[in-house]
Amino acid sequence: MRKQVQTTYMPKEHTHMKTTKKTLAILTISAAVGLSAVLPFNALAASPFEDTADAAQQVQAAIEALSGQHVVSGYEDNSFKPDRAVTRAEVAKMMTLALHLDQAAAGGANAFSDLSGNEWFYGYAAALHAEGVLTSSQFDGAAAVTATELVTLLAGALQVDAAVIRELPSFAAEGSTVTRGQAALLIYEAQQKAPIRVTKLEVLNGITLQVTFSGPIPAADLELEPASKNFVLDNGLAISNVPRLKTGAVSTYIVPVPTQKAGTKYTLTYKGKPAGSFTASTEKIALASTQQIANDLFEVESHLADGVSDYGYVIAAYSKSRPGAFIVDEGNRYNGVTYQILSSMRNRQVQITPEGGETMTAHYLPFTQATDGRQAPKFILPNGATFKPSVKYTVSTDWATLKTATFIAKDIAPLSIQSAAAVNNKTVNVTLAADPKDEIFVSRRVTLTGTDGKALTAEYTLTSRKGATGTFALLDNAELVPGMTYTVAPVGAWATAAGTVQLSR
Repeated sequence: MRKQVQTTYMPKEHTHMKTTKKTLAILTISAAVGLSAVLPFNALAASPFEDTADAAQQVQAAIEALSGQHVVSGYEDNSFKPDRAVTRAEVAKMMTLALHLDQAAAGGANAFSDLSGNEWFYGYAAALHAEGVLTSSQFDGAAAVTATELVTLLAGALQVDAAVIRELPSFAAEGSTVTRGQAALLIYEAQQKAPIRVTKLEVLNGITLQVTFSGPIPAADLELEPASKNFVLDNGLAISNVPRLKTGAVSTYIVPVPTQKAGTKYTLTYKGKPAGSFTASTEKIALASTQQIANDLFEVESHLADGVSDYGYVIAAYSKSRPGAFIVDEGNRYNGVTYQILSSMRNRQVQITPEGGETMTAHYLPFTQATDGRQAPKFILPNGATFKPSVKYTVSTDWATLKTATFIAKDIAPLSIQSAAAVNNKTVNVTLAADPKDEIFVSRRVTLTGTDGKALTAEYTLTSRKGATGTFALLDNAELVPGMTYTVAPVGAWATAAGTVQLSR
C-alpha cells in the first residue's frame, strides 16, 4: 500500500524563519546603429594590410571585417590601396561575396558580349546578372564606379529603394568616383541591411541538419514558435526543436528534425524563400547500449570515444557550462575524429518490446539527454507501465542503432518521497530519500489532499532539481490554503511516500 506524506501549509507572514534576499543583477546592453556598434576599433592593429593604417577608422574597420569574411584579399604585396578608384570587377566581387549572391549562374550561358567567361571576376558578374542587378549586355569590368552606380547596384541586390542606400552613414555625393576603401565601407554597411539567407544546407544524419546563414539569426527568431514558422520543410518534415549555433561558428546552426524517410527529397524554405534541397539521410546514430534505471525508465547510451557527440557539447549555448565541451570544424571533426552529432531528443521516441509481449512506444524524458557527465537520454514507459523483473526487453528505433539493444529488467524499487515543504502558495518542494541523479523527476506529479478532502495536483518544474529535491507547481491555478494540512502522495507508481512532515515556510 502506497504511503503518504502529511504537510501543513503555513503562509510566509505567519512564520518566524529568517529569509535571505537574493539580488538579481540585470545587464542592459545598448547597441548603437552604425558600424561602430558592429566592430570595436580597439582591434584595428590587427589589420591584414600594410597600407590601411592611415585610412579613416570606419574604412579601416570595414576592410578588416570584409577581409575576415574572405570578401576582400588585397594585392600580392599585402596592400589594399584604399584610395584607388574601385572598378566594376572589384565591386562585383565584393558585392557577391558580402551579400552571399548565388554564383551558380557562372556555369550558364554568357550574358556579356565583352567577356569570354575566363576572367577572374566572371562568376561575380554572372551572379549580379542572375540576380537582375545587371541588365546590360556589356560588363566593362575595368571601368571606375561612381557613387550613383554603386547605389543602384546595392539597391538592386538588396531589392530595396535606392533611398535606403543613400541613407547609409558613408554614402558619398552622387556622381563622384568611389575609392576601394569607400566601396568597402558602403558595401559593409549595406551588408548589415541585407536579409539573412541560407548559404549552405547539409544533412548530417537521419535526424540532424546543419544550416549556414549569411549572418547570425536574431535571438528572437531562435525561440521555438518563430523558428518553426521560419524553417519550413516539405513532405511531412519539420524542425523538432530550436536551431543551435555551433561553438566557434558565426552563423552555422545544428537543426534537429524528426527521422527522415529514406528516398525522400526535402526542400527547405526560410522565411518564405527557397533555401535548398536534400535527399533523406539513412545514417543512424550509433548508440552503445541500453539499460533500465528505474521501475518505469530506461536509457540509451552513447560515447564520445566512439565518435558520437551530443549536440550539447558543440553548441555555443552550452560551451561554458558543459564540462568537456569542444569545438568541431565545418565537417564536425575534432582532434582527428569525425563526430556523429546527436541532435535534440525533443519529441523523440523508441520502441521497447518485452520478450513474448507487445511492443510499446516509449517517449524521451526532457532534459535527460546529456547530464551528470554522460550522454544517456532517458525514455519513459507509456501509460504508467512498469518493468516486469527478470523479463528481457529489446529496444529499437528508426533513428539509431544499438550495439547492445537488450537488457534484463530488475526489481528496482520506486523512488521514495521523504519530505515535502511549501515554497509558496503555488509550489512545493518534494525531497526524495536519495539523490536520483539526472532529471528523472520530469513529468512526475503528486497529489496534495487537504484535511477538507479537496485534492490538488502538482507537477514537477523542469530543471528545478537540486540534489534529491525537486520543485512541483500546482496545476489549474490552484493554491494551498493557509493552515491546512495536506497529505502528499505520488501520482502513479513512480514513487512511494514515507513518514509525516509538518510543511512550513
